[in-house]
Amino acid sequence: MGNKYGSWLLLSQFLVLITTIQAKIPALIVFGDSSVDSGNNDYIPTVARSNFEPYGRDFQGGRPTGRFSNGRIATDFISEALGLKPTVPAYLDPAYGISDFAVGVSFASAATGYDNATSDVLSVIPFWKQLEYYKDYQRRLKGYLGENKASQTISEALYLISIGTNDFVENYYAVPGGRSSEYSISQYQIFLAGIAESFVRKLYGLGARKISLGGLPPMGCMPLERTTNMMNGNECVESYNIVAMDFNGKLYNLVNKLNKELPGVQLIFSNPYYVFLHIIRNPASYGFDETSVACCATGMFEMGYACNRNNLFTCANADKYVFWDSFHPTQKTNQIIANYIVKRVLYPFI
Repeated sequence: MGNKYGSWLLLSQFLVLITTIQAKIPALIVFGDSSVDSGNNDYIPTVARSNFEPYGRDFQGGRPTGRFSNGRIATDFISEALGLKPTVPAYLDPAYGISDFAVGVSFASAATGYDNATSDVLSVIPFWKQLEYYKDYQRRLKGYLGENKASQTISEALYLISIGTNDFVENYYAVPGGRSSEYSISQYQIFLAGIAESFVRKLYGLGARKISLGGLPPMGCMPLERTTNMMNGNECVESYNIVAMDFNGKLYNLVNKLNKELPGVQLIFSNPYYVFLHIIRNPASYGFDETSVACCATGMFEMGYACNRNNLFTCANADKYVFWDSFHPTQKTNQIIANYIVKRVLYPFI
């Protein structure tokens, strides 16, 4: 009897622990770009899509979902680690309803940025519009859960923001006569950080209290950038990495500032830069063979429609590659980074 009672007690304590984790984070709410877009771009008129093979070939059912990966993305793994669902659905996907979104939803749009001019390049959802969708989500959530329960979910949910890379590689450095003629690179970073601050303040005003603001990865190490660096043996473009680190420093300072100014907020800076760079510099320790080129097609410049199912060069095993296409990580890389973020960054929330 004693052993049975002891086993029952341990089981009860375990169940209480799981319930506590789920109660702490009832939902994961996501804003950002292709790093966290789970398919919203499939439902807007843009070429920035990935709803075709070979994208999603390692996703459950082997189907493309609009995620820019061979399988799941980082937010899917984070949701699962929080005791929620194993995937975070896209808000514009008609296959899902408010009962699904009540525990997790992504408003993200591939190819967007902080800057409205970035979203204009490929006609995707601007950052401010994602907040408008979130307001609509709140209204629907209150209709589904009731005012009190919805308000509790809104205040206890984890809000994850992952955006900014496109502002530099798709806009500032890529559009002649655009932002680069208006701002120095340092001024542009300050401009973007101001948009980030405004967004967080508005999110806070709508009831958000647990917020993760994501930094930039080592964007000079993406195959797309390395391909153009032939003079230096296709190594990482260090100037781009320095910009990413500088901008991350500005976001870090912003997080510290807002934590002092916004009562009751728990704002954390989630920096993927160093763990991502460690993977790229030490691939073998993570089980990777290839870091400089991607799995899809030639692995040098293809993404989106250029990454197609008929390309003979596409690799057989994406788990050996850090990058899936020239811009985006493989499912395996996403999982490693997500695990790091959960254990090293998001732990105060769980």
